[in-house]
Amino acid sequence: MKLTVYTADGSSSEEREFEHIPSMEGDQGCAALRQVLIAHQANRRQGNACTKTRAEVSGTGKKPWRQKGTGRARAGSRRSPIFTGGGVVFGPKPRDYSQKVNRKVNHLAFRRAIFERAQKAEIVVIEKWEVSEPKTRLINAVLEKVEPKGKILIVDDALSSDVALALRNLKRVSTAEATSLNALDLVRHAKIIISEKGMNTVLVRAKGAQKND
Repeated sequence: MKLTVYTADGSSSEEREFEHIPSMEGDQGCAALRQVLIAHQANRRQGNACTKTRAEVSGTGKKPWRQKGTGRARAGSRRSPIFTGGGVVFGPKPRDYSQKVNRKVNHLAFRRAIFERAQKAEIVVIEKWEVSEPKTRLINAVLEKVEPKGKILIVDDALSSDVALALRNLKRVSTAEATSLNALDLVRHAKIIISEKGMNTVLVRAKGAQKND
């Protein structure tokens, strides 16, 4: 599959063949990708929402009024959920939302995500990420040539400190290392710009996953 490869300053580009980009037939890997995306988002949930039951709220245990003769409904406690300040019925309690995903399912989803983004020309390659000094305007000048609009994911084996400092003021830009890139990172951005070194690492990961399957 061919991808667009830009020079380091973004001034020119060419089409280049990348042999090891994963290839999928039909809906292969779609179910795995969906499962992995749900798991990634579930694993980020804190699960610390907590409400108090009628046994936990503070308040008197005295019966509010006598059982009969008042014309009002029977009531046994001020801590009942029908009263202001009473307990909550079936409210949330701290829980663990995390989901386990098998290694092969995770690898299949990773390959599917790469395949879809590459097929739609939403992955582009840049020779390398570099700036002469940690200035946002310098890195932004490169991004304006490569992808002037939309959310961008910058991927490299290891971003230099100057590049990282230059990128951190750009709200539409996120960064990731090729070794920790996952399916959620690949699908949540409009464009993915990967350095050549980072692309090689990503393809090695995808190829290794394919062998294990």
